[in-house]
Amino acid sequence: MGKRILLLQGHPDAGKRHFCHALEEAYADGARWSGHELQRIHVAALDFPLLRSQEEWEHGKLPAGLTEAQAAVKWCEHMVLFFPLWLGDMPALLKAFLEQVARPGFAFAGEGKNPLAHKGLTGRSARVVVTMGMPAAVYRWYFRAHSVKSLERNILGFVGIAPIRETLIGMTGDLHPEAAAKWLNRLQKLGRMAA
Repeated sequence: MGKRILLLQGHPDAGKRHFCHALEEAYADGARWSGHELQRIHVAALDFPLLRSQEEWEHGKLPAGLTEAQAAVKWCEHMVLFFPLWLGDMPALLKAFLEQVARPGFAFAGEGKNPLAHKGLTGRSARVVVTMGMPAAVYRWYFRAHSVKSLERNILGFVGIAPIRETLIGMTGDLHPEAAAKWLNRLQKLGRMAA
């Protein structure tokens, strides 16, 4: 029996296709071939405001344009996030999306004096697929993959998503066609396994 997989495309440029989109498509192909169910969210295609206060985050209403996205997060058993590394972190649009969707009462809930007593998204796993211009080994070992670790610990893990695996792809601006094909093949295999 297949898994319910959400593909979350975090590239903020809706104007043209990027390697992140090809990686998403490769994963989707593999997942479909193995009978997994898919839903997709392209953050660049959504219209939503930035959160500007804790009050708005805790008590404001989820923007209507994100109702289906939040339902897709609840529906999935496995989530795959795709994004390019921009200024050492995820693009601001993706961060804004996660802030909007991962609200109290949905992503976590309090009990008594503990505002974080219940993680609302347990039972889900995730893979984070990040493209970057620098070598992935430099990002992982010299910079300690700080932004990906922050995403894994402070957002995904915070709401109960585990395990979380990562795929870091470096030097994408200079990627030769053979190397690109290997990465696409690897993502297709991950899609088949829903990993």
